[in-house]
Amino acid sequence: MTIIFTNSGLRARLAACLLACLLMMGRLVAQTAPSKPADDSKPVETSPATPAVSTEGSTKPHDDSFIIGNDDVLAINVWKEPDVSRSIPVRSDGKISLPLAGEIQAAGRTPLGLEREIASKLQAYISEPEVTVMVQQINSQKFNILGMVTKPGSFPLTNSATVLDAIALAGGFRDFAKKKSIYVLRQNADGSQSRIAFNYKEVVKGQNPAQNIKLQPRDTIVVP
Repeated sequence: MTIIFTNSGLRARLAACLLACLLMMGRLVAQTAPSKPADDSKPVETSPATPAVSTEGSTKPHDDSFIIGNDDVLAINVWKEPDVSRSIPVRSDGKISLPLAGEIQAAGRTPLGLEREIASKLQAYISEPEVTVMVQQINSQKFNILGMVTKPGSFPLTNSATVLDAIALAGGFRDFAKKKSIYVLRQNADGSQSRIAFNYKEVVKGQNPAQNIKLQPRDTIVVP
């Protein structure tokens, strides 16, 4: 009787172990089985909250139309290189000097063209340099005002400066100035010159405000 009881107990233990093993294997299979999307025909969409970042976004091109000139102040930034980045004026010879890059011709070039030139020179010292050039202060673009004004001469051309602004910068009129006969001489692209009339008295009275034009580089205002 004792032998029969022992064999029955052994068989019971083996059956219990086998059942436990089967349950554990079932759980492992359920955990490792690849999950399937609800609809295999639809592609997986990325979340709009985490858009992909373009590798080109850190070096956006700047103005490719403005021509840098002497005395302009440039803000040059080289990403992660504070020792090279700086604000620097263009010298009278049209050049700038940067650490590692050396002497570079800046006058006569666009900010975008100068960015590429600086990056090319820095490649020997910096891996994939990212350069940004911005014109911080425009001093090269000027206009002239001559004739019967208090301070005739050449002045830096600021954004949206008009004929009235120019007269104010020149200190106003002198005695006997012919305020109705002022004109602006403008250089055209083909080399010719245009003469634009400006009647000060009409403009200040609001009769012909369109005459108060925005100045362009190298415009010359003549006050007879």
